[in-house]
Amino acid sequence: MKPAVFDYYSPSELEEALCLLDEFGYDAKIMSGGQSLIPMMNMRLARPKVVIDISKIEELNYIRITDSVIQIGGLTRHYQVEESKEIEQVCPLLTEGMKLIGHSQIRSRGTIGGSVVHADPTAELPVMLSTLGATITLASSEGYRTLTTDEFFMTYLTTTIETNEILVSIEIPIPPANTGYAIDEFTLRKGDFAIVLAAASVTLDEQGRVKSATLGLGGVDGVPVLLDEVTEELIGNSPDSDLISDCCNRIGDLVDPEPDIHASGEYRRDLCITYAKRVLERAVERAINRKG
Repeated sequence: MKPAVFDYYSPSELEEALCLLDEFGYDAKIMSGGQSLIPMMNMRLARPKVVIDISKIEELNYIRITDSVIQIGGLTRHYQVEESKEIEQVCPLLTEGMKLIGHSQIRSRGTIGGSVVHADPTAELPVMLSTLGATITLASSEGYRTLTTDEFFMTYLTTTIETNEILVSIEIPIPPANTGYAIDEFTLRKGDFAIVLAAASVTLDEQGRVKSATLGLGGVDGVPVLLDEVTEELIGNSPDSDLISDCCNRIGDLVDPEPDIHASGEYRRDLCITYAKRVLERAVERAINRKG
């Protein structure tokens, strides 16, 4: 299929793009990598009268790492994060998770901002950002505002971004040294969106007890789900397999995924328990190895 007729603009500066948004309002749609928007336009699920292609705005394409945070520009492409040795050193969850996104062709064109704004709850990046405690910065002609993932993601394919805003960056706090990560997913085919996706971060203290832990799930609700009720039981304890299993067995009472053509709600619930155990155990093992 082919998209409906639209006008096309390709600004090279952020200020110019924001002015175009102010001019065209609801009639305009931002395109960065095009990996989400173009298929939707081809299927006539999206029919913008104006497409503003921001891919040439170089000021939004960067990776910056300080002692405390990772800053990634909204136009940074997936492969750039995947191949960054600096990110792999300080936050290997991002490196590992990027490899799960689609195929290499998708990662070479798709952008961080595009994936986050698309807000598919089965996509890897929203779940990773929620698990890592990231913040999201939006820009408009009126200024900037920074949101947590809880504030940004609303429901399926819906966020709190306004029609005059562009996602310009994400910021991820760098965790302590004794932190292990893991991410895994169940898909019908390699490169598909996940049926269920799980990500975990576990930090150990000097005695090998859990100091902090986060477990994020995708594919069980309209937004990424953080299961604090599960990880709170790990805090202050030595995280052996039995304890992790006992904590994860509670997940069946905490999530109520909807059925669809790919999986029943009951099947997704079982997958949540299995993959939560898997990523928590792997994260603990890696935390121990990093601690040693």
